[in-house]
Amino acid sequence: GILDKIRLCLIKKMLPHLEDRRKYHQEFASSTSFHGVHNIVQTRSKARKVLWLLVVAGCLAIVIWQIYSRFIYYFSWPTTTTVVVQYVENIKFPAVTFCNLNRFQAHAVNNLKIIYSIWNIVSAILQKFPIENKYSQELNDFLVGNQNFSLKEFTRNNGFYLNSSTLLECDFFGKPCSPQDFEHVFTEYGNCFTFNHNDLSARRVSLSGRGLYLLFDVQQDQFTDDPALDYTDAGITFVIHSPQEFPRFDGLGLLTPVGMHAHVAIRQLKSITQEYPWGECKPDIKLQHYEIYSTNGCLLECKARYIQDWCGCVPFILPGNGTECDLLKFYKCVYPAVYDIEIKGLCTVGTHNSTCPAPCEKTDYPTTVTYSSFGGEKAIKHFTTKLKKNPEYIRQNLVRIEIKYHDLSYKITQQQKALTISELLADVGGQLGLFCGASMITIIELLEYIFTNFCWMCIFLLLKAPEMPQWNNPSQNEPTHKEKERGIQEC
Repeated sequence: GILDKIRLCLIKKMLPHLEDRRKYHQEFASSTSFHGVHNIVQTRSKARKVLWLLVVAGCLAIVIWQIYSRFIYYFSWPTTTTVVVQYVENIKFPAVTFCNLNRFQAHAVNNLKIIYSIWNIVSAILQKFPIENKYSQELNDFLVGNQNFSLKEFTRNNGFYLNSSTLLECDFFGKPCSPQDFEHVFTEYGNCFTFNHNDLSARRVSLSGRGLYLLFDVQQDQFTDDPALDYTDAGITFVIHSPQEFPRFDGLGLLTPVGMHAHVAIRQLKSITQEYPWGECKPDIKLQHYEIYSTNGCLLECKARYIQDWCGCVPFILPGNGTECDLLKFYKCVYPAVYDIEIKGLCTVGTHNSTCPAPCEKTDYPTTVTYSSFGGEKAIKHFTTKLKKNPEYIRQNLVRIEIKYHDLSYKITQQQKALTISELLADVGGQLGLFCGASMITIIELLEYIFTNFCWMCIFLLLKAPEMPQWNNPSQNEPTHKEKERGIQEC
């Protein structure tokens, strides 16, 4: 049958004689580039054979242990961190967002408790954890009776505003600036204004020690702060951030009280994180409403998606193009949804498997802030004449902020792979070469030798396989004609 033909073919062409196989083994042991093997085969002294056998076996054991340890180290995904300080001739100026600690003007607020209770509901969206409020019947009645009330427009029209009466002086690197150089943005402080928004003007600084000079009038006579509602401060809060990022005040905002001059020295810090599994970032994540990826922007977009799915609207304080949520939806749906998001951990940040992992690249602006009292006696007289205000008003309302680079340099903190693929191969090759004198050619020789012996083993097993039953042959119990003749001859 077919099996007999295969056997016959293998016997004639593929399976060498025993002497040829012995000769192949001897030639391999004598000519291989794996050092030490030929000394075992060619030497005639038994003691020398044993000695070289122990040497080769010991070196091979060390190589296996070293290679195993290098692979274990590689798959632990080790990293190193390098810090480089780069000096440049000019450097980009960051974005700065300013807010008045007073959220609403006094003439626009009739019921302070209601407005601030509503604003707590809105601003809780930007907080890491929502604020628990005890709603009164008065608040419920207001929400039901004022469904068309737009807190967005109310805040825009009656919150902190920026014009010539609130921004008294503005100077950037020796050139005057104006309120038109600021972009309006909603934050948990209501109306805020960003200088160098989205880096549209590509402002750069070529000298350290100079930068942005601002003089604000906070107008405390318009304050609606109530100590009973935990609003006890007066001044300007600001945050320094990348121009393409949304300002984040939670834990990052700086505060300048009234009657003070803040000297802010900034540095630029760039951080580069490796992607998973070496680091925690995912380089393929893109945001819809922000040019660059940041955990804060990703978190805001994540909350906006969940709120839009649950409530059918998007809060004006979050990015999105959906229908704006009214007050009743804020109270009945949005606020409980934010609470649910935080409790269930639907929008998480940090690790690679979270909703918003760490960015692969980010730019921070560490600051050093020092304060001095604003104006001496002559300065007070100067501003009293200029603004036509009394000295007490100057001390209780004016805030000066000066932001500049400490020096024209930036620091790069880069996370790098401690062991790359090429370095791993170099380590493995070095261990093989040091202890066994082996190389890639040696490995190919060994693979060829193993493959050849494997083929011979398969052929040998195939030749020893039991014969296929042949149904057309005579019965096994009846002797054939040849067997009869053989029996007669033996007799």
